[in-house]
Amino acid sequence: MVQAQKRVLPFEGVVLVLQGGGALGAYQAGVFQALDEADIELNWLCGISIGAINAALIAGSPPDRRVAHLREFWEAVTQPEPASGFSWLANPLWPSPENGLIWANRMSAFGTMLYGARNFFSLRPVLPVGSSAEKPDLVSFYDLSPLKATLARLVDFDLINAKAMRLSVGATHVRTGQAIWFENTEREIALNHIIASASLPPGFPATEVDGEYYWDGGVVSNTPMQWVVDNRPYSTGLVFQVDLWDATGEVPLDIAAANMRAMEIHSASRVNISVEEYRKMQRIRSALGGILEQIPEDRRNEPEYLMLAEETHATVATLVQLKYETKKYELASKIFEFSRRGMEEHWQAGHDDMRAVLEEPGVLELPHASEGVRVFAPRKGADG
Repeated sequence: MVQAQKRVLPFEGVVLVLQGGGALGAYQAGVFQALDEADIELNWLCGISIGAINAALIAGSPPDRRVAHLREFWEAVTQPEPASGFSWLANPLWPSPENGLIWANRMSAFGTMLYGARNFFSLRPVLPVGSSAEKPDLVSFYDLSPLKATLARLVDFDLINAKAMRLSVGATHVRTGQAIWFENTEREIALNHIIASASLPPGFPATEVDGEYYWDGGVVSNTPMQWVVDNRPYSTGLVFQVDLWDATGEVPLDIAAANMRAMEIHSASRVNISVEEYRKMQRIRSALGGILEQIPEDRRNEPEYLMLAEETHATVATLVQLKYETKKYELASKIFEFSRRGMEEHWQAGHDDMRAVLEEPGVLELPHASEGVRVFAPRKGADG
C-alpha cells in the first residue's frame, strides 16, 4: 500500500502530548485519527499512563496501521454492552434518557471495578490487604497481565526503537519519588517501560525496570506538557496538547464525587501557567538580545557573553489545546467506564474537537517571533 504524502508544515517539530485518564483515553485516539486524516506527520509523542499506551500504539505501528491499531486496542478493552448487562438503561427511548445513561455508566463502572476490563486488567483472586506481599509486583487490586498481552500483540517495539519518531513516556520512581522519563532517543524502549507509565497505585502494581520499581507518572504530575516546555527541542514547534481532566468543576456533594474532584484538580494540566511563563521569557530574551548588541565585538568571545547569547535564541510555537469535557451523565467513576458506547462517545468527541480546531485560520501557520506562542482551542457549542 502506498502511503499518502504528508502535509508540509512550516514547523521544525510537531508534537502530540497525551495525559493519563483511564477510559477517557479513547478521546485521544479520536484526536489522532483526525490528525491522521489531515495528513499531519508527528515528530514526537509524549505521554503518561493511558496517554503512554496510546502513544506506544501509534509509534509502534506502521503509518498506515496506526488508527487501525488504536481502534483494535479500544475495542479489545471495552465491552460491546455495559459490563453489567443493563444496556436497556442507555436506550434513548427510556423515560428519562439522561438518568438512563447515568445508571448505565454507573453499572458499567461498577462491573469494571468488580471484575476488571477485558484485555486490560483483572481483579486479583487474593488481595494483599492486612499483610505484606512477597514482592512489589503483587501490591495492587488488579493484575495487568491482560494489558501486557494486548500490547505485546499490537505494538512493534522494533519500530519504536527505530526512532522514526521520538517517544517519551513518564513514570514515577517509587523509592525516590522522582519523575522519570523513558525516551527512545536515549534507551531501548520495551513493554515494561510502557506498563510502568500506566502503573497507578493502588489499582495497579509497581513495575520493575532494570531492578528498580516505577509507578504511573501521574503520581507526580499528570501534565506531560511541562516536559515538552522544559526540553525546548525545536526552534519552531506545533504542539497538540490533549487533556482528559478539567481543573474547573462543581463542589461535590458525596464522598465519591469529592475524591474524583480532588483527582481532577491534581490531574488537570497547568499548561496555562507554563504558557504565561514562556511568553514572559520571550520578552526577557528579546530585551537581553538588545542589550547584548551593545557589547563591543572584542568581548563577544568571553564565556559570560556566549552563555547569555545562547539564552537569547528565542523559539516560537503554536499550541493547540484540546480538553475532554465531561458529559452531565458521567459520574466520578468515569475513568472505569469501559463500555463500548462510552468509548465511541469519547473517540468521536476527540475526533470532532480536533477537526474543529484544524479549521481555525492560522492554526497551521508559523507565529511571528514577537508572539512567542500562539494558542488555539476548539470552539464549543452551548452544550459543550
